[in-house]
This record gives sequence, C-alpha cells and structure tokens, in this order.
Amino acid sequence: MGIKNVQIFHGLVGIERKFKKYNWLYSIIICACLLPFMSPAIALFFGLMLSILGLKHENIHKYTSKILQASIVLMGFGMSLSTVILSSKAGFFETVVSVTSVMILGILLGKLFKVEKNIALLIATGTAICGGSAIAAVAPILNSKNYQNSFALIVVFVLNAVALFSFPFIGHKLGLSQETFGNWAAIAIHDTSSVVGAGAIYGEKALQVATTVKLIRALWIIPLSLVIAFMNKNGEKKSIKFPWFILFFVFAIVFANIFPGFESSYAHFSWLGKRGMVIALFLIGSNITISEIKKSGLRSFALGIILWSVIAVGSLFFLTR
Repeated sequence: MGIKNVQIFHGLVGIERKFKKYNWLYSIIICACLLPFMSPAIALFFGLMLSILGLKHENIHKYTSKILQASIVLMGFGMSLSTVILSSKAGFFETVVSVTSVMILGILLGKLFKVEKNIALLIATGTAICGGSAIAAVAPILNSKNYQNSFALIVVFVLNAVALFSFPFIGHKLGLSQETFGNWAAIAIHDTSSVVGAGAIYGEKALQVATTVKLIRALWIIPLSLVIAFMNKNGEKKSIKFPWFILFFVFAIVFANIFPGFESSYAHFSWLGKRGMVIALFLIGSNITISEIKKSGLRSFALGIILWSVIAVGSLFFLTR
C-alpha cells in the first residue's frame, strides 16, 4: 500500500511538472497576440486547441476578466463621442424589445424543458444582456449555487465561441453594412468579448458600433436585477454587482473628446485595448473544456441554443427589414 501511495504521489508531481513545463506556450501566444497577424478568431482557436490538448496554465485564467475590462476601457479612448450618442439612440428600442422578449421566453422554455429555475434565469439574463457579466451580477440576487452558475456560464461561453466564428461569415454572406452588423452582434451575441471580437473581424466601423451598443446594453443589468430581486420572493435582498468598468469606458470616451490634444496617446491606448481584447479571447478559449460542456446538461444547452437562435434571427430580421 505504501509503494502505491508513493507511485500516486510521483504521478501527481509529474502531472504538475508537465503543466508547468507548457506554461511557456501561454507566454509565447500572449506575446503573439500583440502582433497584427493574430486576429481575435485565431486567438480563440489557439486557446481552444490548448484546452483540448489539456495544456492548462496554472493560474492565469483568474486575470481574464480584468484584462477584458481594462481592454474595453482603453478602447474607449479611440471612440468618437458623436458615434456613441448616435448608436445609443439607434439601439434603445431594440434593446427594450430584445431584453424583455428573451427573459420571458427563457422563463417559459425553462419550465417546458424542466430546467432548474435559477439556471434558466441565469441563461436568459446572460443571453439578454452581456453574458458572463450579467450572470455574475444576477447570481447573488438569486442566491444560486456554484454548479448553477457554472452551467449557465458554460452554455453562454460555448455559444459565444460559435458566434465569434459564424457571425462575421453570415454577415458577409448577407452583405450586411458595418453599422447593421455592429448592432446585430451587440444584440445577438452574449458576452462583450465575443461581440468585440466579431466586430473586429468584420471591420473598424462595426467594431465601434458593436462595442458601444453592447456596453450600453450592459447598463440594463441594473433595472433587470431590481426586477429579478422583486420577483424572487424566496430570496433575500442582495446588493447589485454593478460593472464599474462601463463607467470608466464612458469616462475614457468623454475625456478623449474634451481633450483632443493628446490624440497620439489615445491612439496608443486604443491599440493596446484591441490587442488586450485578443489576449482575453485567447484566455477564454483556453478555459473551455469538453468535460465541462458535457456536465452542463443537454436541456440547459437546448434552452440556451433556442434563446440564442430566436434573438439572432429576430434581431437580424428587425434590423434589415
């Protein structure tokens, strides 16, 4: 028995050393993400490949959210205030309709598919607003369990990966304009990172519109959280986890437009934000595993896919009619 324990111990040590051995791959790819040839789609693909091969970094994934949020703020320095205002006005009505419709449909489908109430609400919230950020904001209000949060996040992240690759292809096939595609991506793709990635693949104008509309949609976390807290009779009153990076994003836009004399510096900040977004997409891809996808359950995925399909087709029809 003692010999077996020693063998197991050495085996675990060997696995640990193996993971540490391949950590240098992450450093190389992250550096490559700063180069022009590394597109958001390629970065995500590399991340998925490392995940499939089982080459996980020990602790780098805990920085993904911070890198993503910092990148979004930096990108704000390269945006026009007039474009932001126009995009906000143009997307307001679509946002009201899509958020309301997705939440109602998500609740109904959750009951139909017999998906746990919290999981259904989390998936619907992530689909309606801004993916993982919305799920993180609503989870404390629902007092949901860790596995319920994980199920919802996995469904959203997997569909994000599909959208990042498929939306630009569909947009080009349909001949969508930069503005139309930007609005479509912001409405129909869950997470901010994938919205920005899809916009970057499609074009510079699409990137600006998609990023602006998506971040404005993210503000709907506040009223939606209040409604969920009111309707969740069994839950205790919880504070809303507000995504403060959105305010910093708005501040960056306003600051750059009030003080245009630092235009060259703003260009560098914007470039760093775009490259940081590519790094974030790589890390997101490398953190998605096949085993986690299987654990999330077919009914949860069916719910997420139907919600996503409805909002994708419905918003595209509405924007192109």
